[in-house]
Amino acid sequence: MDKQKFAFDKINFILLAVGMAVVIIGFILMTGPSSTPTTFEPDIFSVRRIKVAPVVCLLGFVFIIYAVLRKPKRV
Repeated sequence: MDKQKFAFDKINFILLAVGMAVVIIGFILMTGPSSTPTTFEPDIFSVRRIKVAPVVCLLGFVFIIYAVLRKPKRV
């Protein structure tokens, strides 16, 4: 099969997978206990959930955009 016909090469797919993994890690960092109508959970305002996790997700999305826009090396 001719590799010239594909828009992505192996490196692009690896970068996409790494970016998706970083985004998933960011969403996992956002999880935690929630407040109920009877009890307040102060952890919903923790630094991990408010600042760290969104930045990790943003970096993952930027990495995915780079992986999509990266031009494969033609042999």
